[in-house]
Amino acid sequence: MNQPCLKLTAYFGERQRVVGNDARFLADAMFDVFGSNDVATSVMLRGIASFGASHELRTDVSLSLSEDPAVAIAAVDVEPKIRSVVDEVAAMTGRGLVTLERARLVTRQHRALENFDTHNGDAAKLTVYVGRQERIAGKAAYYAVCQLLHQHGFAGAITLLGVDGTAHGERYRAKFFGRNVNVPMMIIAIGSTAQVSAAATELAAATPNPLLTVERVRLCKRDGEVFARPQQLPLTDDHGRTLWQKLMVYTDETVTHDGLPIHRALVQRLLHSGTARGATVLRGIWGFNGDHKPHGDKVFQLARRLPVTTIIVDTPDSIARSFDVVDELTGRHGLVTSEMVPAALSLDDSHRLGDITLAELDY
Repeated sequence: MNQPCLKLTAYFGERQRVVGNDARFLADAMFDVFGSNDVATSVMLRGIASFGASHELRTDVSLSLSEDPAVAIAAVDVEPKIRSVVDEVAAMTGRGLVTLERARLVTRQHRALENFDTHNGDAAKLTVYVGRQERIAGKAAYYAVCQLLHQHGFAGAITLLGVDGTAHGERYRAKFFGRNVNVPMMIIAIGSTAQVSAAATELAAATPNPLLTVERVRLCKRDGEVFARPQQLPLTDDHGRTLWQKLMVYTDETVTHDGLPIHRALVQRLLHSGTARGATVLRGIWGFNGDHKPHGDKVFQLARRLPVTTIIVDTPDSIARSFDVVDELTGRHGLVTSEMVPAALSLDDSHRLGDITLAELDY
């Protein structure tokens, strides 16, 4: 079956602690909430570069990241379940960004992606959650999934390695010595609605206990070709609730702009120009974009060629300005998508912008 769900995503520093007298790390406290509420799946991803409302840059080329790396935590379940935890998650977060996005949750009983409509030629985003050591047809699950997506002609995909999380309500934390069989991984892929429907049907049948979500996105750019700018959204919906947007820029770590990897150049340009309120870069371990074959970390290789994705969440007018920067830096390479974010709360100690009330807009 497939049913409406919500995806809650939080962006903050890994060493950040819960607001108030609670001494726990914020990430641990969030996973305690997700586990105790039997949230379907959640995963923590470490970033390699980021900045937020305080405009403090953290990158993996300085000690700032090793001391307190950026993290993104995503949790997915049906609407009532996520609504029951979002207030608690927001209340414990002193600095960072919390977003809510709508999606369709796909389970094993899925046969066709029903009632998922796109408008104005928009594409779809398929997210697949698997365990680190999970296998499909004798192959590592993430490898088999990317292979299937490439065969279906998807525009691109990236596999992100989780370091902590929950699956079917149970907590799994990566350990230095251990196989980490069930520690969740996230595979994000962009394709047409038909491609996503076909792939989701195959994957739901091929995996023992599938967890997949499907979301509407706009494919803005691919390998230098511009298909469309981000949707021109109003600042608020008809009820005055703030609307947000998200850009995701998929590139390879080795591809440069003026001598800098595109993701580094993008973060620096956005930060120094004041164009964006924040950005987070996540490094994948396997993936592809365009017609290039899936690639990533291998045991024997002379150089690493890893996929990365840069995530920018902001108000529609800021996203329009950020896209101009993205467009310039992805002149020949990369995959760029945009999507509406119906709720976002930006937190910087005592300063709050936005809220976690879901906006409604038919665009």
